[in-house]
Amino acid sequence: MTRNNGLFLIIGALVVVVVGLGAYVYNEESKPKGVELSIGQDGVKVQEN
Repeated sequence: MTRNNGLFLIIGALVVVVVGLGAYVYNEESKPKGVELSIGQDGVKVQEN
């Protein structure tokens, strides 16, 4: 029974890693590409994505 629990633990950890990596990649790919312009108290900032 302990061997099965260890196997389930390893499979669960791999599933968590794959889901986390997928969410990270989706988040990075969904960011807008181009130039970001922000105007604040410190002045104008231009940042290239």
